[in-house]
Amino acid sequence: MTTPSLFEPEVPAATTAAGPRPYVIELPAGLDLINANQRMHEKARARLTKKIREAAMEAVSECPSLMDALAAAKPGPLFQRAHILGVLCPSTYGRRRDPANWYGSFKAAVDGLVDAGLFDDDDHTRVVGPDMRLGKVVKGGQLVLVVRGLAPGEDPLGYGAVTR
Repeated sequence: MTTPSLFEPEVPAATTAAGPRPYVIELPAGLDLINANQRMHEKARARLTKKIREAAMEAVSECPSLMDALAAAKPGPLFQRAHILGVLCPSTYGRRRDPANWYGSFKAAVDGLVDAGLFDDDDHTRVVGPDMRLGKVVKGGQLVLVVRGLAPGEDPLGYGAVTR
């Protein structure tokens, strides 16, 4: 038996309306992203935010299993609570990276998941994360979100820091 990788996670403990397995939502490779080290005009940043948000919503709509789960959850959201792992897949190896510098991109993508109906909102009572990590190299770079439903009171990180 092999050890599960990031994209083939172990079966999580929580069982939710959406089912126990996490959903892997891949935004398009090559999408322009927002980096905290960039100094860009607010209008340019707003355009990128909108593109990332729309790309996340579109990625949900292109996933048949997510669309089926969303239909089954209607009229409410798919998740009451969830943990989001945000994976930054760089375009090249060989450089040190700080995935947290792409928080603006992750935030826009999570807002797109709210727009798609996965959550009512992305506040602290509903969403834990995104916890940002560095992933495998993908030509053009890519953001990947791994969303797992949480049971009421479940602390996905095991630190006792999550109160709801």
